[in-house]
Amino acid sequence: MPAQMQMQDVEDKTFVPMDPEQPMISIENVRKQYNGSVVALDGVNLAVKPGEWVAIMGPSGSGKSTLLNIVGCLDLPTSGRVVIAGTDTSSLTGRELTRFRAETAGFIFQQFHLIPYLTALENVMMAQYFHSMTDEQEARKALDLVGLKDRSHHLPSQLSGGEQQRVSIARALINQPRILLADEPTGNLDAENERIVMSLLRELHMQGNTILMVTHDPIIGEMADRKIVLEHGRIIHAQHYTFEEEILFDEVLEQLWVFEERAEHATQDQLQFEGGGNLKLLPVMQDIGLLHRNGKQLAMTLVGRERAASHVRRHRLAECLFAETIHVKNDRGLKSNACTFDQLLSSEMTEKICTFLNHPSQCPHGNLIPPGPCCSYANT
Repeated sequence: MPAQMQMQDVEDKTFVPMDPEQPMISIENVRKQYNGSVVALDGVNLAVKPGEWVAIMGPSGSGKSTLLNIVGCLDLPTSGRVVIAGTDTSSLTGRELTRFRAETAGFIFQQFHLIPYLTALENVMMAQYFHSMTDEQEARKALDLVGLKDRSHHLPSQLSGGEQQRVSIARALINQPRILLADEPTGNLDAENERIVMSLLRELHMQGNTILMVTHDPIIGEMADRKIVLEHGRIIHAQHYTFEEEILFDEVLEQLWVFEERAEHATQDQLQFEGGGNLKLLPVMQDIGLLHRNGKQLAMTLVGRERAASHVRRHRLAECLFAETIHVKNDRGLKSNACTFDQLLSSEMTEKICTFLNHPSQCPHGNLIPPGPCCSYANT
């Protein structure tokens, strides 16, 4: 009975009713410093609305996982304030923080962290804070939700990587958390399982779940409502762009890429916009580091060139795929089909298509295809 009373005290303190106008996650001037010298986060401010999906991007060592761990109460900031679902986490004791973390955040990691000698069902049940006769029923519902109803009694070693990650998602959902925290959730998956996992996350988002996701893949990042970019522990870019705007960014970069291929200088007057209405995107692309502007002259930044190479590679490989496997020959058919298809390709699927086509160096129009990691000629 004393233990139950203690836990009730914790519940009363940690479950603060939320004002619907409040952010689900509020990070205020957070700094994280290790060993007195290594600064992982440096004055980070971020507000995430209830039901919002935010992708955290940036180079290795930029502080992405540290930020996720602090939001999930796995780590504490050196200074600053973190408010989750209306609760200031700095006000909680260690016991209260453990309870709050278990019932507020669901974690999905790149490494599955499943206990090898427990079944899928038992791994999901392990995440529940209380254990009772209803545990098994709730865990079965969670596994059914991720499509593993018939795999509940399999050990992790008897499951594929994608199935193990889906067990991890079921485990994250079992306590009906207010936020889902995903750290490179598709990093160890093949293309098909990546598609399944991202489809699950998209469905969870549509159901109103708040998602904070670390990813290095720009295609996956575009599925989120908003992207933030970290560099050296600071947010250098945080803005929402629609899927249509992201496509227009790629179209501009593709045109600049073609100008560079021809060794020609590009000006904004040479870009092909319908009705001229998209010139307003150019200052935005400069602000987020995709291109330089000097008067009307345009040039890609290093970041812009890397994004352009990825886009051009996907598009030209898609043209090859349609020309060689479906035998689409006319230019209009190739272009329209490739434009639709390349938007759906993940990095891994792009490499698989390139390998399937035996690493073509040119598209059907004779334009060079930027090499990728799978290409033998990339290092020649």
